[in-house]
Amino acid sequence: MAALTKKERMKIARQDMPVQAPEARVQNFNEVALGFTLELARLEAERCLQCKEPLCMEGCPVEVTIPAFIEAVREGDMAKAVRIMKEKNNLPAICGRVCPQEVQCESRCILGKKGQPVAIGRIERFLGDYELANNTCKASSEPPSGKKVAVVGSGPSGITCAVDLGRLGHAVTIFESLHTPGGVLVYGIPEFRLPKAVIRSEIDTCAKALGIEILTDHVIGRTLTLDELQEQFDAIFLGTGAGLPMFMRIPGINFNGVMSANEFLTRVNLMRGYQFPEFDTPVKVGKKVAVIGAGNVAMDSARCALRLQSLRKETGGEVHIVYRRSSAEVPARLEEVHHAKEEGVIFDFLTNPIEIYGDEKGAVRGMRCIRMELGEPDASGRRSPVPIKGSEFDMEVDQVVMALGTSPNPLVFVNADGLQRSKHGTVVSKGENGRTTLKGVWAGGDVVTGAATVISAMGAGKRAAADIDRYLKGETDW
Repeated sequence: MAALTKKERMKIARQDMPVQAPEARVQNFNEVALGFTLELARLEAERCLQCKEPLCMEGCPVEVTIPAFIEAVREGDMAKAVRIMKEKNNLPAICGRVCPQEVQCESRCILGKKGQPVAIGRIERFLGDYELANNTCKASSEPPSGKKVAVVGSGPSGITCAVDLGRLGHAVTIFESLHTPGGVLVYGIPEFRLPKAVIRSEIDTCAKALGIEILTDHVIGRTLTLDELQEQFDAIFLGTGAGLPMFMRIPGINFNGVMSANEFLTRVNLMRGYQFPEFDTPVKVGKKVAVIGAGNVAMDSARCALRLQSLRKETGGEVHIVYRRSSAEVPARLEEVHHAKEEGVIFDFLTNPIEIYGDEKGAVRGMRCIRMELGEPDASGRRSPVPIKGSEFDMEVDQVVMALGTSPNPLVFVNADGLQRSKHGTVVSKGENGRTTLKGVWAGGDVVTGAATVISAMGAGKRAAADIDRYLKGETDW
């Protein structure tokens, strides 16, 4: 493709990614977004202005050299583009699907000032899929260091930290509590957003290719304690995430049919409920489902419920997102909200449950709600919702899914004297490198920050790995 002028590049429209039609995708769990073709990827890459001071890189938590890999795509050298990408990002096929590029790298793109930014995430996904299909950038490591590192958790922060340490020659063992590696990537994100085959392939091509040992069904705090790990390893990284769900403190929370989004999504995703009827996983799906919350987890829960209603041939089914703030405050990605609306999810904004009630058998049959209005901003800067007196009403539902956030599971901290935690249960980090108050123990991702993004967890894993390496080489003291 001939070189274009800056004006010509700015005239190219942002390329749309092909997607399944809403009426078709709501009846299956296949991936909604179908990905760029080679032609679309190269045409989108032509839009990049190759800024001398690329602001897009400032928005990337793992510091990918974005203009460089886009230029390689523009030139048609996909293997080079993959190499550039994987210098910083170990999981491009995953990140290209689930990272909120619109508020990170793409939000800084200069083209977005007057139009649409370069679709960095879509090009990233294309490259990730290209690499999974062609395996052009095989993982390699430095000579063995003789040092052993334990990584607790195989989610995005744990895998990233483990791979970076493995490349540096350290012997790494990952301890995963569930029966499949991947952490929240596997149990929390639906097949239609992140296929399980992509997760398995990404882990195989980076972690397993480096000889990293992954021990599943190992619950740290039960199978082994942190004290015991410290006796066996030279350093420990905690990437255990935040998997303990939060519930509203309202009457009726114990009725049958009330569950956390964690449990619901784990049954759908990890326990293969999405493969009904091939796998008849015991997962409750009501005829009228209310999902409380409006983050990405809430959108995933609502969209899974719609699909399961369809697969189980439930007629007249409804799925509601019940959110106490307005549409302007929704924390979920705009793309996920758009897809949910297209698929038929009903949004009840400025609405808050105050009681769940049930029948004589203890099963949910409805919620008592109250209308809200927005008052003054809270500590986060969002306007606080205030109940409107006398606006109570009943909502007929037979299932309530709580998607209100999570905190770290306290089990991992058994026999972990000296490991300081915050009042919210998160691990206290002494700096950006993830050092904790317990010597030789680092932490990163949701276990430190609370529930956040995949890419921010990966960034924490990378920073910790670099500091662990310096520590193991004697280049820095504790």
